[in-house]
Formats: sequence, structure tokens, C-alpha cells
Amino acid sequence: MKRRAFQLSMAAAALALSTSAYAQAKWDLATAYPATNFHTVNISQFAADVDKASGGKLKMTVHANAALFKAPEIKRAVQGGQAQAGEILLVNYQNEWQVFGADGLPFLADSYDEAAKLWKVQRPVLEKKMAEQGMMVLFAVPWPPQGVYSKKVLNSAADLKGIKWRAYSPATARIAELVGAQPVTVQAAEVSQAFATGVTESMMSSGSTGADAKLYEHVKYWYDTQAWLPKNALLVNKKAFDALDKATQDAVLKAAADAETRGWAESKKANGESLDKLKAGGMQILPAPAQLKTDMKLVGDTMLKEWLAKAGPEGQAMVDAFRK
Repeated sequence: MKRRAFQLSMAAAALALSTSAYAQAKWDLATAYPATNFHTVNISQFAADVDKASGGKLKMTVHANAALFKAPEIKRAVQGGQAQAGEILLVNYQNEWQVFGADGLPFLADSYDEAAKLWKVQRPVLEKKMAEQGMMVLFAVPWPPQGVYSKKVLNSAADLKGIKWRAYSPATARIAELVGAQPVTVQAAEVSQAFATGVTESMMSSGSTGADAKLYEHVKYWYDTQAWLPKNALLVNKKAFDALDKATQDAVLKAAADAETRGWAESKKANGESLDKLKAGGMQILPAPAQLKTDMKLVGDTMLKEWLAKAGPEGQAMVDAFRK
């Protein structure tokens, strides 16, 4: 009887420890963007939703503005478990695997509807790859359409020759090469300083990035080329996810689905608000001159051919599915 009572007490203790472990689950979530950026606001809401839905079993600390890891380090940190979750800009990892760069190809998907269509065919391929690397894709949200920031007037791609061009991904570096600009690697957290000090003079990015960095203080023009809508994806370490109880896992997945829906709507809203901020700060928001748009579309055609050659059958199948 005493032995049985001891066994029962040990089982109860083990259950209590297990329950305690679930109750104390804490995740670090790394992101490279300011706390006020719509992506970060959306992620913070996601974390709050998980906390509430799980009854406090899972609490996430959102580390904004590259405070925990710099942008290029986040994917490896999540894969290795240094952070349980992290947000990455997919196009940053194109050199590792071409599919990461699909939504950074100029003029392949140049509207929110087209971007959603591309994500539908890109997601299952991406999820399979991340599973092989011990991660899961929780959700993805696009940046607003990309335009060209410039300290000087642009009429065509020829005006970009020799200019210092901010590159943050293989695709943006390749654009610089194709138009004869000088690519300079600058991460989001360093954009304002780079333009202020003359390290860079032009870049292709969204109105949201410019508003975050208050680029109206250093840049006069933004040309609306509607070039592409690159996505940020939230990754989670699979072991960390598997360690959660079923109810908490369900809470995470439900909150992620809600965050994706909310994030796309917020991206559209942020597009208008950020351009208004730039305009109010004195920047000229202009339609892309006809020749500049024509030139950039030719750049896009070249880059798509190059991408398909590297991506092989996997990339071709994805583009074919997207274009159906």
C-alpha cells in the first residue's frame, strides 16, 4: 500500500511538473523592424492573442528592430533554437534557395491580388523546405508595392548609372548590376543613417520602409513603380512547437491564421498611410516615368529568366501554377 501510494504521489508530481512546464513556456520572437512598423504591430498582436487563447501557457517576447538578432541571422537562430520564433524577409535568403526569392522578382506579382495568388502556390513548397530544416511557417504578410527612392530626378534607368543603390537582397543587388548602379548592402535598421551620410542615394523599397526611416529628411523623390510585394514570414522552431500541449498548439495556429488575414489588410492600409507621411514630410510621390517603368520591366524579364534557370523544374512549376 505504501509503495502504491508512493507511485501515485510520484505520478502526481510528474504531472504537476509537466503542467508547470507547459504553463511556463516562454518564447523569444526576433524581428528586424521597428516596434511601430505594421509588421511588428501585427506580430505583437499575434503574441498577445496566443497568450490569451492559451490561458497564459505560452508567452512570447517580441524583440523588435534587430535587438536580438540582425535580419540575416534570424533564420539560423530559429533553426538552431536560439530563438523559438522569428520573422524573416523571404527574399533575403534567395542565394540559399531560389524559391525564397520568388516574390522579389520585379513585375512577376505586382499587386495585392497577384501577391496572394503567388503565396498560394509558394506556401506549400516553402513549408516542405522549412520542415526539412526543423521549422514551420506560421504566416506571411507582404510589404506594400515597391517604388524607387532617389535623391535626384529619374526619367529612365540610365539615370541610375553610377548611383549608390541600397541592396538588401540578392534581387535588389542584381537590379543594381543591371542598371549600372553601385550596390551597397544596408539593412532596414540602418536605412536612415545610410541616406543621411551619403552611403546610399537610391533604393527600391516600399513607402512603409521610407516612413519608418523618415527618409523625407534626406530623399526628395519616390517613384511608384509597383514592382513587387516581398513578404515577411514568421517561422517557428518545430521542436519548440512540438513541446507545447495540443490546446496551445491550436491556439498558435489559430492566432497565426488571424495574423495573416489581419496583416494583409494592414499592409494595404499602411501603403496609403506611409505615402501620406512621406508627402507630408516634403517628399514628392510621383508616378513612374514611362521610360523608367519600361526599363525596369526589361530588368524584371531578365531576372525572371535568370531565376528560372537557377530554380529549375521546381521554380518553373511554381511560376506555371501562378500564371494559370
